[in-house]
Amino acid sequence: MTIKVDETFPSGVLRFKDDEGVKEIKTEEYFDNKIVVLFAVPGAFTPTCSAKHLPGYIRLYDQMKAKGVSSIGCMAVNDPHVMKAWGDVSGVDGKIDMLSDSDCSISKSLGLDMNFGKVLGHRSKRFAMIVDNKVITHLFVEEVGAFEVSTAENILESL
Repeated sequence: MTIKVDETFPSGVLRFKDDEGVKEIKTEEYFDNKIVVLFAVPGAFTPTCSAKHLPGYIRLYDQMKAKGVSSIGCMAVNDPHVMKAWGDVSGVDGKIDMLSDSDCSISKSLGLDMNFGKVLGHRSKRFAMIVDNKVITHLFVEEVGAFEVSTAENILESL
């Protein structure tokens, strides 16, 4: 079952890599007492994700922060090393938290996972959400192949 607006973000562990190595953070801690924009992509370095999705959030970072957003996270079912490398070459410069759902457990617990076939395998659907102190206040899930509702522009408009 897919998570809905007004539900609490499920318990789980996200991974990320910084200069000291791979680290883990519990979702309860990541979303605690702040407004977080979380967007998910089917895969790091994939065409739409690299050309449109991530760049939009980098570009609108300051405007989102001005509207009270504490953190912006980009999540994908890729390992933390790949997420860091993708963030580095994309120029996130500390603006976007590059979060690994390496075992797809977060995407599954949200009900936003799917099998993309032989090339990508089991991944997260493309989506974006606004989470206020662990509660999902807005949720935008894309149809397969679409890139319309999870854009940075749509999230900014929703804040």
